[in-house]
Amino acid sequence: MDADSLYGIVHFNFHERSEFTSILTSILTSETSEKYNNMVVKDKQEKELRYSREFGVRFSEVDIMGVVWHGSYPLYLEDAREAWGHHYGLCYDDYLKNDVFAPIVDMDIRYHRPIFYSTKPRIDIAYQFSPAAKIIFDYEIHDTADNALLTSARTIQAFTDKNYELILENPDFYLRWKRSMFNIE
Repeated sequence: MDADSLYGIVHFNFHERSEFTSILTSILTSETSEKYNNMVVKDKQEKELRYSREFGVRFSEVDIMGVVWHGSYPLYLEDAREAWGHHYGLCYDDYLKNDVFAPIVDMDIRYHRPIFYSTKPRIDIAYQFSPAAKIIFDYEIHDTADNALLTSARTIQAFTDKNYELILENPDFYLRWKRSMFNIE
């Protein structure tokens, strides 16, 4: 989904569509934000912020062919983000306590092989560090029987305040979390 498509779905209080499109495009493509463009990871061997969990396929998630319906995959990604957050100390409660939302602004899912009702999958999630005010996760879903790659995905989340105004700088709580997880000056 591009910025123009998202404009019609998500409401941010911008005066012009072009302003919204320009800002969202910069979030999706930039590797730095203006305020924190000097954020440097001192240790080039960054911590791998990975988490894995096995999950079961519920009957309600499959179609008439016994294959997981494509609309179920975003829920698998959401469950993985939530489990990852509990593991690494960046839970949804932290966002809410700080009056911040983190909506998904980009989601890319690649279906390599079908997941069947009988499949016992594992989802691997990896946080991708960025100095910009965004959260990037990469995902892989594997079959635990043979470790075959079934699905790969990526999500990008931006920050908004409780009035749905886009936040262009790292929120303080998120910046503190980044500094605690990475060797950042």
